[in-house]
Amino acid sequence: MPTSIFTDKSSRPDEKSLEKALNGNYKLWKEIRDYIYKKYPTAFEEWAYPGKSFGWNFRVKDKKRVLVYFMPCDKCFKVSFVIGSKATEEAMISGISKEIKDIISAAKVYAEGRGFRIDVNNKKIIKDIKKLVDIKLAN
Repeated sequence: MPTSIFTDKSSRPDEKSLEKALNGNYKLWKEIRDYIYKKYPTAFEEWAYPGKSFGWNFRVKDKKRVLVYFMPCDKCFKVSFVIGSKATEEAMISGISKEIKDIISAAKVYAEGRGFRIDVNNKKIIKDIKKLVDIKLAN
């Protein structure tokens, strides 16, 4: 089970500590976060500490749901989505990479949809993540 690099419940991460932890990948974090706000300006963000097993994670939400989860790791991060069946179908016929389609296909299905994580450690994957954001916002 992946754990955030930030595990101290008493110390909520800030931008400076996040930038240091993610190293060069901080700009990718910001690019995804900024893209969500560009597409959905009324979204809001929050840090959450769901427990010691996970540590601190970051969420971008609308009024009813989490749009994207971010988990900061050592020099990289993970983005997580939960998408319903309609969004899953759309993702599978979209132009996203086979690698991401395989991750979605293998994801466990819950009542609220498929939940899956994608490792972000280079710019190559950003286009696919933006496409998933678009799909999530449309469904």
